[in-house]
Amino acid sequence: MQRSGGIIGNNGQPWVLRRVRLTWLSFMLFFILVFFPLIAHYYLTTIDEAGGPDKRIFGPRPGGELCEAKHVQDLCRIRESVSEELLQLEAKRQELNGEIARLNLRIEACKRSIDSAKQDLLQLKNVISQTEHSYKELMAQNQPKLSLPVRLLPDKDDPGYPPPKSAQSCRLHSCFDYARCPLTSGFPVYVYDTGSYPWGEKLDPLVKQAFASSVKSSVYVTNNPNIACLYIVLVGEIQESPSSPPASPLDLEKQLKALPYWRLDGHNHLLVHLSRKSLTQNFLYNVSTGRAAVAQSTFFERQYREGFDMVVSPLVHALSEPNFLEVPPQVPVKRKYLFTFQGEKVESLRSSLLEAPPQSFEEEMEGDPPADYDDRIIGTLKAVQDSHLDQVLVEFTCKNQPKPSLPTEWALCGEREDRLEVLKVSTFALVISPGDGQLVASAGCSMRLFEALEVGAIPVVLGDHSKLPYHHLIRWSEAVIMVPKPRITELHFLLRSISDNDLLAMRRQGRFLWETYFSTSESIFSTILASVRTSIQIPAAPIREEPAQEIPHKAGKLAGTDANMADNGDLDLGPVEVEPPYASPCFLRNFTYTVADVYRTWNRAPGPFHLFPHTPLDPVLPSEAKFLGSGTGFRPIGGGSGGSGKEFQAALGGNVPREQFTVVMLTYEREEVLMNSLERLNGLPYLNKVVVVWNSPKPPSDDLLWPDIGLPIVVVRTEKNSLNNRFIPWDAVETEAILSIDDDAHLRHDEIMFGFRVWREARDRIVGFPGRFHAWDVNHQSWLYNSNYSCELSMVLTGAAFFHKYYAYLYSYVMPQAIRDMVDEYINCEDIAMNFLVSHITRKPPIKVTSRWTFRCPGCPQALSHDDSHFHERHKCINFFVKVYGYMPLLYTQFRVDSVLFKTRLPHDKTKCFKFI
Repeated sequence: MQRSGGIIGNNGQPWVLRRVRLTWLSFMLFFILVFFPLIAHYYLTTIDEAGGPDKRIFGPRPGGELCEAKHVQDLCRIRESVSEELLQLEAKRQELNGEIARLNLRIEACKRSIDSAKQDLLQLKNVISQTEHSYKELMAQNQPKLSLPVRLLPDKDDPGYPPPKSAQSCRLHSCFDYARCPLTSGFPVYVYDTGSYPWGEKLDPLVKQAFASSVKSSVYVTNNPNIACLYIVLVGEIQESPSSPPASPLDLEKQLKALPYWRLDGHNHLLVHLSRKSLTQNFLYNVSTGRAAVAQSTFFERQYREGFDMVVSPLVHALSEPNFLEVPPQVPVKRKYLFTFQGEKVESLRSSLLEAPPQSFEEEMEGDPPADYDDRIIGTLKAVQDSHLDQVLVEFTCKNQPKPSLPTEWALCGEREDRLEVLKVSTFALVISPGDGQLVASAGCSMRLFEALEVGAIPVVLGDHSKLPYHHLIRWSEAVIMVPKPRITELHFLLRSISDNDLLAMRRQGRFLWETYFSTSESIFSTILASVRTSIQIPAAPIREEPAQEIPHKAGKLAGTDANMADNGDLDLGPVEVEPPYASPCFLRNFTYTVADVYRTWNRAPGPFHLFPHTPLDPVLPSEAKFLGSGTGFRPIGGGSGGSGKEFQAALGGNVPREQFTVVMLTYEREEVLMNSLERLNGLPYLNKVVVVWNSPKPPSDDLLWPDIGLPIVVVRTEKNSLNNRFIPWDAVETEAILSIDDDAHLRHDEIMFGFRVWREARDRIVGFPGRFHAWDVNHQSWLYNSNYSCELSMVLTGAAFFHKYYAYLYSYVMPQAIRDMVDEYINCEDIAMNFLVSHITRKPPIKVTSRWTFRCPGCPQALSHDDSHFHERHKCINFFVKVYGYMPLLYTQFRVDSVLFKTRLPHDKTKCFKFI
């Protein structure tokens, strides 16, 4: 029971039944797993066979059809990938649309802000305009505008003032009619025709011709006697003739009174007597000249009226300019002879040779002073010569017949050429004044003074009673040693004690005075007029400017900006808004300049802005006037507050913050190069205009289109092809600053701006880029021009340099013509000539900026400087210029200028003023 109970399942079913069920289940599973796939295969195979080979679905396929299936799968995958990307792009598009909408809102907000800012700016401008108008009204109330006074012309028969008490009491305030010479009159001068008075036919023909030539070249001479301030009468030199003796004093007085504009007393008349010989007829002695002033070389004390009459120099070079090649150089300072003197005086010669030597200085001081020191002078000078302490040359007896001279005056010996040869080897030249103390000025002494200054021998005038030419205006102590005759025994010690620097300074000053006041007939006549004009305090007339004959030209398209020229990185060169062109301020100191600076202008040897022959004898230069009025720091205003970075770059700053410059570009038949250079100037800050000096006789091409750089381009026609045209003071140049530049020069805008800033702090210098220097050739004993790289320089090429317009006037009108002639002869050396001129005036070297040594453009046509003879000609030019100036004016310098923050390590949030690499 237990066993049978053990085989019964939990449900009470027998075990056999359970096993049958398991067997049935296994059979059914086997059937499904084996027979069902076979049946399905058979069924599918039958369908493919019934549909044909082209309609098989599950049957085996060719290899190509299998590949097509794979391609479909790839396309499906690509479609899915593209769909995903399209979805992503759509999402991005929607995102960008949203961003655009937000930006449009911001743009609208900015536009509203700009409109509001414009309105505020307009209001500020109105306020500024109203403030300026109110300021002008207040200034007008406190400083009413002065208009030129109405000139009152006297009647033709004006009797003038009552006569002076005596002829010796005539002075400007008592004998000169200021009413005929208002400050604004321009100082008109009327010169009598030599044929209108009787003694005019007796005048020396050479003097008359030289005088007439000088009159024609003067800017003050007028043909209208009714408006004249001064009337000039040439009274000498009279040509001596036995058949026609000179007129008596009484006859001469009658002839003077017969002059048409003498007006009874001759007020505002000047009687000029020009001497060509050492013995000059003083035929105005004992002649009553009334209120007329006298200008001559010989005066007696009772004849000379201090402050009214004028001692003038003799007329040596009547119709010719001095030959600078014959003038000895100013160096070396010491020459063969310490001093020389050649002359003869009959009155004192016998006593000096026959009597015993004079007493010593101590013995003479114990006794009475001699009446005439000439004997003592002879003995002392001969003693110095015999001592052989220094090599001196004194001759008191002429080898040939001495020149005629006045009584008690030392006569000249030999011919002029022989005397000059002796003076050329003399450090000092003695000029012994006449023994007669009543003879205060003589033509013989003036002739000795002239010859000494001409060849660089420092004059030593023995006798303090002598009146030297124009002594009331010229400070002769700067060029001449004045020694009283009683100090003759101390003369040797005095001359030996003067240093070489002082000797050179006196020699240069003497050369300046000679070239300015004595060298030619034009300078003598101009000096006479300037002396009178300065005495009555009338400003000089402005010097003329060269009128620019413009060549019409057509402007083309708007010029672009060369990336290499204008790429300055993050450097701002100037204001964002370019200011319109404006000229430099005009000169407003004419009257003050005349009144306050009399001695400075008359006695200034080549120094800043003064040169032979520019002094009161020449008209005031407009550029000099502008320099004195606006460039010397009288107005400490502007951006000079120590700013850095963008504040510095956005404004010029300094004492004159508002200023522009003019580009003067010289060109010759290189149109393509010129057009490219003009285009590179587009966008250059502080540029006023461009003056193109067309140096070719052929005009520009008719179809040439000039670039439009937003500023005037003035094309100037020249009379001839000359490099001197670069420095002509064209009236089209209205600024003080001139940038002289060649048509093939390549300069970046930042370099030009930095050079302009440097020039504004050194307005009397040449500021440029390529440097050159001069050197002494020991083997050939001559000067050489050198363009090699060097640690020092003495010249800056004016093919890319800033300079003041003042120097253009001096170069064209004042500098010796021989220099300009050599520039035209060689078609070279104009830049060397300008460097000589500026260094001679300022005694300063030029200023080099940046590290540039050349500036030529690659691929440009060949220039004159590439010629093999270029350097040989420049060697010759330097040596010739040295002969003209008498010394080497160029000075060396060993530094160049960079900005304050050049290569300075600064924080990232700071900006450098300028940076150059």
